[in-house]
Amino acid sequence: MKPHLPAYDRSRLTPGIVHIGLGNFHRAHMAVYLDDLFALGEGHDWAIIGAGVRAPDAAMRAALKAQDCLSTVIELDPAGKTARRIGAMTDFLPVEPDNAALIAAMARPEIRIVSLTVTEGGYFIDPATGRFDPSHPEIAADAANPHRTAFGAIIAALRLRRAAGHAPFTVMSCDNLPGNGHVTREAVIGLARLSDPAFADWIAGNVAFPNGMVDRITPATGPRERAMAAAFGLADDPVPVTCEPFRQWVVEDHFPAGRPALEKVGVTFTPHVHAFEMMKIRILNGGHATIAYPGGLMDIEYVHEAMANPLISAFLDRVEREEIIPYVPPVPGTDLGAYYGLIRSRFSNPEVADTERRLCLDGSNRQPKFIIPSLRDALAAGGRIEGLALVSALWCRYCAGTTDKGTPIAPNDPNWDVLQPLAQRAKDDPTAWLGMEAIYGETGRDPRFATAFAAALNSLWTNGTEATLRAYTA
Repeated sequence: MKPHLPAYDRSRLTPGIVHIGLGNFHRAHMAVYLDDLFALGEGHDWAIIGAGVRAPDAAMRAALKAQDCLSTVIELDPAGKTARRIGAMTDFLPVEPDNAALIAAMARPEIRIVSLTVTEGGYFIDPATGRFDPSHPEIAADAANPHRTAFGAIIAALRLRRAAGHAPFTVMSCDNLPGNGHVTREAVIGLARLSDPAFADWIAGNVAFPNGMVDRITPATGPRERAMAAAFGLADDPVPVTCEPFRQWVVEDHFPAGRPALEKVGVTFTPHVHAFEMMKIRILNGGHATIAYPGGLMDIEYVHEAMANPLISAFLDRVEREEIIPYVPPVPGTDLGAYYGLIRSRFSNPEVADTERRLCLDGSNRQPKFIIPSLRDALAAGGRIEGLALVSALWCRYCAGTTDKGTPIAPNDPNWDVLQPLAQRAKDDPTAWLGMEAIYGETGRDPRFATAFAAALNSLWTNGTEATLRAYTA
């Protein structure tokens, strides 16, 4: 087997985008769309310059620079795997504590878009309010000693561009966040306001932050993925990306400095991003959370194995159909039932070999975005909430740190040191868990939810996950 190589002359590419955060998702999503566009002979002035703002990004830079910034992307279609070398990125900037090279690159007039994949937890959001948190230690440090975060670097580059008379670039988040453009805008303006309110006002009036919905399942890279790359003759690539065949990108068409013609390669530009985004975050990401923790507690390693478990599969079906999908507003040109059917088939793809542990990661950031909003809507409508309460109880039981068989669960959340003792206390006092104001807010004080949560958690501790799921799905 041989990989497909870029179908264009990379030496003729010139940069138009700086992208911060060169993880697996970006390299299997945005970079692939641009690679497709370049193969059509279009948009060759929109190549990517890669960047990172954290020390671990230096290892990715070293790996990619050693292979001329080419990325291996392997699509895991059950009908047969295919590999391609993605050539959309032409450079990767040095990773520096003061982000000097990044700031200089973003200040260049030919850079018209700065895009980001810095994870859901990288936007300094207060989970209780969903708003930018100016008191976060990293933000406070950046305000005192600027340019340390991605947002501090963006502010510094915008300041240089304004001083030089260059138009501002568009800032485009590609992270899996509700209203990711709004969230990014709040982070940039909120940080700027701490040191220069007048410049913050200028950013608010002059810089575009389009919202977008992104979707593609991209497992973490390990020995299995590197072995796949070796089978395609790429044994020297330490950072290949594997992904499902499906991908989707829906974006607001708000790019004052211009943009590549990505609609020619399947990107949807629409003012209705919010509808697509809510559908995806609640049905797909909420579905991931629904199957993650029962699988983790039942010592199931892979997502497709969880989907093959009849109890977990039936649990997902009932929660989705009775407590999530009824509160998802209509989406233009989309049948929600058919969309959920597609989600089930994607979760069941054995070639992806996505892990339950990956889905369980970072619940303290994901639960408030993917589960609590559906729960809040169901409570407001007087609908069923027992399934979502059980999802929340499963997360709590998982954070106690052992599976049903007593296998230790390694820390799997940035806040594990806080969550684990709370989860253990909640065994006897469920209010200890629901009292996390930053996670649950008023929802944690709702009597219906509190009662259902306590009953579910008691059953998980007393009867175990399997018996609890059997009782719920009966």
